[in-house]
Amino acid sequence: MATAPRPTVTDWSTDFDHTHPDYAASAPQIWDDLRETCPIAHSDRFGGTWLPTRHDDISTISKDPERFSSQGVVVTEFRPDIPAPMGYAPPITSDPPFHSIARGIMLKFFSPKAIEAWEPAVRRTCQELIADIKDRIKAGESEIDAAKAYSQHIPVRVIAEMLDLPNEDGDKFRGFIHNTLEAPGLDEDLPWEETIDFYLDAKVAERRENLGDDLISYLCEADIEGMPLLDEHVRGTIALLIIAGIDTTWSAIGASMWHLAQSPADRSRWIDDPAVRPFAIEEFLRFYAPVTMARLIAADTEFEGCPMKKGEWALLPFPAANRDPEAFERADEFIIDRARNRHTAFGLGIHRCVGSNLARLELRIAIEEWMAAFGDFELADPDTVLWSTGQVRGPRSLPIRFPS
Repeated sequence: MATAPRPTVTDWSTDFDHTHPDYAASAPQIWDDLRETCPIAHSDRFGGTWLPTRHDDISTISKDPERFSSQGVVVTEFRPDIPAPMGYAPPITSDPPFHSIARGIMLKFFSPKAIEAWEPAVRRTCQELIADIKDRIKAGESEIDAAKAYSQHIPVRVIAEMLDLPNEDGDKFRGFIHNTLEAPGLDEDLPWEETIDFYLDAKVAERRENLGDDLISYLCEADIEGMPLLDEHVRGTIALLIIAGIDTTWSAIGASMWHLAQSPADRSRWIDDPAVRPFAIEEFLRFYAPVTMARLIAADTEFEGCPMKKGEWALLPFPAANRDPEAFERADEFIIDRARNRHTAFGLGIHRCVGSNLARLELRIAIEEWMAAFGDFELADPDTVLWSTGQVRGPRSLPIRFPS
């Protein structure tokens, strides 16, 4: 379903729109400009939205669930109708004290040891995708869209395997992501049969009748003080993994490849100095952090002189926090061997990403395998790179040219 063009933004400090293509294309510059002139911007769009750009402000809001509720984390014209403390996608939409319960259920499945076991599957996925790309190059293709041929497939396949869902449902996952994050609120107009809730309700019902060793089965067997998780809880958590666990990771992978395509020096450093690679991965995460989270203002409050109203949104652009010169030395530079790097790519406070171990694994292996196969490559045309709109920023189209 096509979306209507977003109204033009004339002043990012008073009328910003994070879903506008202009924001997607120039977000880092917008954050830098606002940080200097209007560090907490406001817009009447989406029923009222605030946008802090300083690290300290983003951190403070992230760690204040009493004033800034996680009941809603994706900005839309609508407000979620499933109240805290559970919310519609636990644990990310859960407030204390339920949050720690919902998060605790997930920690076992996403512990460092548990995620380490997924390395062979991730590496196999990357190698299969690269083999397909090499075949296309041999067949005479001079340009490959690396986003559509590589980065966007890796987390889709991994999450599908983790959930024991069909790989061929990947296009459905991408549609769910678009409707939720890039065109928020669009799914309100979809037929019920095309929504993620309909899709997952059927999968949860099937799995309750035929348990396996996958994550959906794990959640179906989990309990809280002896009571099985509600179907809504299971559905919401799986929706979170599909929406947030896929788009965030493919965006980080794609943005890292976008950087390397334009930096022969960093490509050479990666190849010639393996010791720098762990630092490079963390710098990719800092400099190209994809995620902006949101909070719902729980009651009228004043924050840093800003009169925030109950029911308005507060956007938390963690990428902007990562580029704040008050928090990072030479914040506006990508430094491949940056040693001190306490970035906020995975969020701050109680909602720090429970899937960070998996995201790091996928990013690391995706870049390792790509660079081992294609040490020399460049953007085919920088002007044709298309960045996603909404709260997760990464390349949706990334045409790459390889040397002949």
